[in-house]
Order: sequence, then C-alpha cells, then structure tokens
Amino acid sequence: MNRRDLFSAAAGLGLTAVGTMDAAARTRIDASGKRARNVLLIVADDQGYDLSCCGGRVKTPVLDNLAADGTLFVQGYATVSSCSSSRATLYTGLYSHTNGMYGLAHDVHNFSLLDDVKTLPWMLKRAGFATALVGKKHVKPDALLPYDAWLAPEQPGIRDVAFMAHEAGRWIRAQSGTPFFLTMGYSDPHRDSVNFGNTRAWPEVKREIYSPADVLVPAHLPDLPAVRQDLAQYYESVSRLDSGVGMLLRELRESGHEGDTLVLYLSDNGRPFPGAKDNLYEPGLHLPLIIRSPQQRKHGVRNGALVSWIDVTPTILDWTGVAPPENYFYAPLPGRSLLPILEENAPQGFDRVFATHSFHEINQYYPMRSIRTRQYSYFLNLEPSLAVPVASDVQLSPSWKAITATPGAKLGRRTLEAFLHRPSEELYELTADPDEVVNLAGDAAHAAALADLRVQLHGWRAATHDPWLAGVTDPFGHAH
Repeated sequence: MNRRDLFSAAAGLGLTAVGTMDAAARTRIDASGKRARNVLLIVADDQGYDLSCCGGRVKTPVLDNLAADGTLFVQGYATVSSCSSSRATLYTGLYSHTNGMYGLAHDVHNFSLLDDVKTLPWMLKRAGFATALVGKKHVKPDALLPYDAWLAPEQPGIRDVAFMAHEAGRWIRAQSGTPFFLTMGYSDPHRDSVNFGNTRAWPEVKREIYSPADVLVPAHLPDLPAVRQDLAQYYESVSRLDSGVGMLLRELRESGHEGDTLVLYLSDNGRPFPGAKDNLYEPGLHLPLIIRSPQQRKHGVRNGALVSWIDVTPTILDWTGVAPPENYFYAPLPGRSLLPILEENAPQGFDRVFATHSFHEINQYYPMRSIRTRQYSYFLNLEPSLAVPVASDVQLSPSWKAITATPGAKLGRRTLEAFLHRPSEELYELTADPDEVVNLAGDAAHAAALADLRVQLHGWRAATHDPWLAGVTDPFGHAH
C-alpha cells in the first residue's frame, strides 16, 4: 500500500475530511457583503486542565467568562505532550509522527516539519488572509510558517502579557478590513530558569499570590511541601496568563472585530510537573479547550465530546472556508471540524482520541502511541527496555527534586519505578481507575477489549503513516 492509499484509508477509520467550500462558494460569500471570518488562536504554554470554572483553585475569571460566552470542551486532549510537536499539530492538522516534528525545535534538538507539509498560516495567507504571530512559535522551519508579521518574537520566558496584547491590538486595527489569522503564543505558565517568571510585577497585571496551603494537589503528584510551593508558583503564572487573555480580548473587542472572529483557547501540553508534561497519561494530555464563535446562539456550553488538537486545523479551515491545496498528499486531514457541535452537550460520534510521542529533547527518546475511549486508555510503548525520560525543566523543578529525595515518595498512586519503567502494553479501565495505575493488559477479563484497541490503534497508525510502524517506510528507510 502506498502513501496515498494509506491516507485514503483514514476515511475508513472515521478520520473524516474537512468540510470546506469550493472557490465559487467562497467568491459568492465575499461578494455578498458578509463580514470577514477572522481567527484568533490563543495557545498557552504548559497549562494543565486548571480552570476555576472546572473546580480548580487557580483564579481564571477571564477564561471562565470566555467559556461562559462560548463552548468549553471538557474532554479535550492534546495529541502529544511536548511543546513543539503539539504546536506543529495545531498548525498542520497532522500528528507529529506524520508531519515530522518528532521533538523540540530549538537549540541542538533541531526537529522540523517535513518539506511537503502545509501549515495554517501558509494556507490562509494563500487565500488572502493577513497573518501574524505574537510570542512563541517553537516550530521549524520558518519558511513553512510564513506569517506576515512576527510580533514580540519568542524570548526565554516572555511574560509581558500587556505588551503582547497591545502589539496584537495594533496589528488587528491595521488590517483595514482584510480577514486575519492571529496566533497568540504565550510563554506562561512554562517554567524558566527562575521558576515561572514570578520574581517581579508585570505591567497592568494584578498579581495573584497563592499560599501553598490553598493549592489543590493533583492526583499524579504527592502531597509534599515543596510540591505545594511549586504549584503555588505555577498558579500565579496561570493567573497572569488569564489576565493577559483579558487584555487581548479587550483589544479584539475595541478593534470592532469581536463579532466576526472565531476565538480558540487551548494549551500545548500538560502542566510542567512529574507525571504530566511529556507523558500520554491523562494529566499530560487533558487540557483546556474553549471555542467561541460569533455565530453560536447557545452559550456556556459544556461539551463532553472526546476531541483532540488534531481537530483544530479542520475547525479553522471550516470557519474560514479555506481548503488545503488540490492534490495535497496529506488530504483528507485526519481531524474533524468542531463547529457543527459547538452548541451540543453530548454529540454522537466523538468517542475516541489518539496520541503519539517519539522524542521530547534529542536525547529523550521514548516512542509511545495510545488510544483513549470512554471506557479505556491503551498505551503501546515501542521501546519498553528504555527508561522513561523526564523533561529537563521537570528534572530541575522543586517538585521532582523533592520526590526523588523523599524515600518512598510516589507520583500519586504510581511508584517511581512503575513510572520510569513500563511494559510494552498498558490498559486501564477508566471508570474504576481514572488515575491509570492498575494495568489490565494481562487480565483475561479484558482480553477482548485489549484486542479491539490493538486493532484500532494499528489502523490509525497505518492511516496516519507512522514511520515507527513496520512496513510504512520503504526499503531505504525513507518515509517519502
């Protein structure tokens, strides 16, 4: 089976094509005098599923209000819990093992997209949209992400959310009616060498300082004093991020474009703590996803569909009426537009998501693939003889240092040994074991479920041309 046949097989898996309009339809809309369909994509950096509207103790009033005005997907999952790989999925609508962004882009890691991959800024710019990025990009090469403007280019830990908002507002107002695609790439709440950028006050931000006694210790972490102090610092960064989003949305409103702009808010991967970031377990992938459409009539929707970051590009293309280029090798894209289900609480047909991981840093190789359904999560660890790497920023964190220095400390209910050394297969029954600790892969009572999930995962890997799958690459080892 050649690569075209493999991607055509996506339809058989329910990995459907983007709902797009042809050129004539787009021309009719443009000629009709309807307002432009702009896009604001807001990407947080390492924010877990931490919103006060979802029962968290971190204060996020702006994001709570955005959810109250739009749709909160309470079962939204990243496809990978690593910064560059996740952002590449957002920009391409392709899994990281498909688009080539196997690990981090910066410094010696040097991963990049495959040459023939097309990105959102490329497709929308080609369709006449003005494009800009504010803040963090973290995907290579620049030639495949040809934004018209890169404002406040990423720096180690850019935290001035007011500056970022005002730069975005100035750019939006300068477009003079041209439809636009603006990506806001925050650095909060990522760690830096000092720890979350909380060593100073920031312009126009009301500083929220949290007591370690008041934080909610998530299930994947032990309740240690250093962990609580670390979480309090993380909370402060999340609140600063929330404040920055408020400034950005105010700039959008004052520009007159709130009524014609699709707003999407999400995070790239899980919180930067042991057991979350850089893992395919629930804390690494289950993240905030809020979408607000000017066209939706029902607001404050809490949507329970199992959706994935693979659906972001199809959603934006559907909103803008832009299609991938003709004869694009990777079409149809494997995700689905979420616009048709924005006003539904429990839409049918959204009952599984897939995830992938190959590298984080260049020396942190641990390939994993997974499928998550309503009842089960299944993990295939392709190199189980290796120890599971821990991202450098997590290794340097007060939490990791406290955990490894405390005899008998666990990552929640999971021992350190079980976290660092995993079998080839893991199967968890999520109703009884939401923390994914009791591996049922060898349990005869779940053999039928395991066999079914193996088949589904294998079909997805073939349809998305996973180079780690035997028989996908040619005899010379080339994926193309």
